[in-house]
Amino acid sequence: MRKWTFIALLLAAAVSSCGSSGRKKPAASPATVQRAAQAPKPKSYKAEIIREFPHDVTAYTQGLFFHGGTLYESTGLHGESSLKKVDLRTGKTLQRNDLSDKYFGEGSVILGDVLYMLTWEDKVAFKFDPQTLEMQATVRYPRQGWGLTTDETSLIASDGTANIYFLDTNFKTIKTLKVRLGSRPVLDLNELEYIDGRIWANVYMTSIIVVINPETGYVEATIDCGALKPSPKATSADVLNGIATDGENIYLTGKKWDKLFQVRLIEL
Repeated sequence: MRKWTFIALLLAAAVSSCGSSGRKKPAASPATVQRAAQAPKPKSYKAEIIREFPHDVTAYTQGLFFHGGTLYESTGLHGESSLKKVDLRTGKTLQRNDLSDKYFGEGSVILGDVLYMLTWEDKVAFKFDPQTLEMQATVRYPRQGWGLTTDETSLIASDGTANIYFLDTNFKTIKTLKVRLGSRPVLDLNELEYIDGRIWANVYMTSIIVVINPETGYVEATIDCGALKPSPKATSADVLNGIATDGENIYLTGKKWDKLFQVRLIEL
């Protein structure tokens, strides 16, 4: 996985806009100029903690969502990947299905009466019964699996690039969306959640969430989640990754974090 940071992306944009060593910068292409003119100025927010809940410190969180009042979580790593239902208040696992050790689990979501889950590099995805968590089918998947959410019509997936993919329930691509901050692509899009008509995405290896217009691909807001801290023994790989809403509140966590945070947004 690429490990560019969101800050590095912004710095790269700033550096490129200034030129280098006095050399004349090439003229921007008409398409780049048009994108820059059309791009909205994103709002800036910070996540403020309202409440803390326990979170399983062994869970390498890849997908997090509510459905019917139940919190679901999918986890990754070979030999540790699972799909489970979780008690929000205690952090305890209520129900669990462990994947085969050969699979590295990724994002998950329910659409209709099927729970879908991606794998990272295995080029397969799974369909589960959302009530029993029993696997119903294994389906070929055309790319790396990272994040997964839904607008209640399509599955919406990321693959660690700047692309967001709208898929049917057989994982066939309906539409590909390029995500941009201004005219710049935003790389490393990871875990996803669809909230109030917008796609929220963790930017891998950062404490930043971007809020994306699903029609244009432009980032309309950035959320600084730096106030949310990982577990005391967290490694550099145990980053912010996990966005969920119960329809009223926003919850965030990370890979092998010991807490799940209920947050609100404060505009900067």
